[in-house]
Amino acid sequence: MTYDSNRIEALLDEGVRDKVYPGAVWAVGDATSIRVQGVTGVLDPNEPDVPMCLGTIFDAASLTKILAVWSSIGALWEDSALDLDQPLGDFWTEATGHPLATVTARQLLTHTAGLPLRAQLKNLYGANQDDIRRGVLHEQLHRPPGEAVEYTDRAALILGYLAEHLSGQPLDELATVRIWQPLGMHSTRFGPLPDEVVARCAPTELDQETDTHLKGTAHDFSARLLGGVCGIAGAFTVLDDLAVFLRYMLDPTMTRGQAKFGTAWTNESLTVQTGTLQPVRGLFWHPAPGTASAEDIWVHYGFTGTGMWVSPRQQRWAVLLTNKLYYTRDRQPLTDVRSAFRVLAFA
Repeated sequence: MTYDSNRIEALLDEGVRDKVYPGAVWAVGDATSIRVQGVTGVLDPNEPDVPMCLGTIFDAASLTKILAVWSSIGALWEDSALDLDQPLGDFWTEATGHPLATVTARQLLTHTAGLPLRAQLKNLYGANQDDIRRGVLHEQLHRPPGEAVEYTDRAALILGYLAEHLSGQPLDELATVRIWQPLGMHSTRFGPLPDEVVARCAPTELDQETDTHLKGTAHDFSARLLGGVCGIAGAFTVLDDLAVFLRYMLDPTMTRGQAKFGTAWTNESLTVQTGTLQPVRGLFWHPAPGTASAEDIWVHYGFTGTGMWVSPRQQRWAVLLTNKLYYTRDRQPLTDVRSAFRVLAFA
């Protein structure tokens, strides 16, 4: 295996100079360890003397869908508490008698459930958390299940609610007890972050209400509306924790069976689950842009500038964490960096 750290460093340094992001933290590794890692840039351009560092805490954004929801659903599936192909209305009273009753967990995981395409929670259901939950679970479908692959945050929100129903635990407690704690991911948690660690957090977008960049509070509005904890977003994490998580995906024996999802769930998830429908999806994971599913490089991104890749065939994983949202919502500059980083990481 080769790890071209010099070219990766040059690529990510250029991203700082071009103001794609204030700073970045990255690593590439295998089932045994981190093989190469690095850091560039600053935590906050308003404080140029404070560098980004390997221990910087990032708003994981949609990586929450993997770290909390995908992993918890996998634990429940491994425990035989969930049949992915059983209609939700058959066992979940909150869905029974409503359009969601015909949907399966597999369809939610592959974004083929026919759900409405945008969350828009407050505009649709108000600010009360019980009203939001009821509204989301009882909403009309956008189209019949199984007809098309259409990404929507609602899928993760509903799966988070489902995990809570099946486990009898709030999502943050379930993820902590069943996944993060057994893996030793001690810096991963839902926000808002306590004051004593906020200083280590990379700031994201400018909050118009306070005229300061969000730091230690989830950027995602739905997560903030729901108290910081939901299936869509809200988790904060660090490089080392993601490295442990991805190593475990490649080798579940590393924790002597303490964590609660394993090889079967990973293998099920990192295979095409959408048949002839496009774009191709696994279970929440999808082939990295610019690759075919046969190349076996799977990815998940976060809107704030986070991303992680894993390849069982190559026995390799990669993480790139940035706070690109500090500068802009424009996706293309970071998309180009991510693509080049993936090529170098899996060369």
